[in-house]
Amino acid sequence: MMKIIPSLLTPDESEKLLASRVKMLRLRAGYKRSTLAKRAGVSEASLKRFETSGQVSLKNLLRLAYALGRLEEFADLFIQPEATSLSELQANSRASVPKRGKI
Repeated sequence: MMKIIPSLLTPDESEKLLASRVKMLRLRAGYKRSTLAKRAGVSEASLKRFETSGQVSLKNLLRLAYALGRLEEFADLFIQPEATSLSELQANSRASVPKRGKI
């Protein structure tokens, strides 16, 4: 499979890429749509919509990932980047997280 650079994808392209990967995993597992939908606790129509258009709720995406044994891949999503220097590490540990945005 060709390596895709995520930073070059638009949100629409990312949706379609995720959908194609889920479909590929479903087919490799030998599941019909109805089988995966039942195992994940989502409607078959939701799964079909996701596979054809990329449209899915976060809850259903996580349920599908769980049913396919891939939920752990979401663990690193949106984590704080590691500090690259001691001063950055110290600054991050002292900085308080604002309660709301300013812009």
